[in-house]
Amino acid sequence: MAEIIAERRVLDREVIRSRPNAHSSTGGIAILFGNLAPEGAVVKRAAVAPEMMAHQGPAKVFDSEEEATQAIMGGRIKSGEVIVIRYEGPKGGPGMREMLTPTSLLTGMGMEKEVALITDGRFSGATRGAAIGHVSPEAASRGPIAALADGDIIKIDIPNCKLEVELSDKEISNRLAQLADFEPKVKAGYLRRYAEKVCSASTGAVFR
Repeated sequence: MAEIIAERRVLDREVIRSRPNAHSSTGGIAILFGNLAPEGAVVKRAAVAPEMMAHQGPAKVFDSEEEATQAIMGGRIKSGEVIVIRYEGPKGGPGMREMLTPTSLLTGMGMEKEVALITDGRFSGATRGAAIGHVSPEAASRGPIAALADGDIIKIDIPNCKLEVELSDKEISNRLAQLADFEPKVKAGYLRRYAEKVCSASTGAVFR
């Protein structure tokens, strides 16, 4: 390949760029950390609008993709809010379902520059907007995302790789202590075993 390239010349540097004229100074993906994602969360920063790279807003919390989808389609999401979809991680899903429907709806409704979305589920490469997934630890493992309530102020700072909620560590701990034990959605079979044995998305969502 090096020999072939050596005999060719670039006709358009807007298509094939040099390193000094790179399309972006950073990679397309960013890993965020903070009191909402102690083990990390993932965002495709290359698909985030400039005005959403840093965003702060009240949480709108849902315990499944279906609940969030109904709220979006019902017009119950307001500009500036941060949609939270939890219990969709490796254990909670089970299997870490893809949250493409909510983000597709937001994009189709022209809200990808007004509303952020965070989840312990996952996204595909087609996702657009401030969609942050793989939040770890997940809600089913009593991660901080399980402590969120409507109205909590969430801070997203992609350039500085931060994902935080305006709650003290004590308040997060107190809320988590009041939660009932997680009950898997699937009661039998392989998916029940998967939910019992799977580890965090931050360590590969593999069996312990």
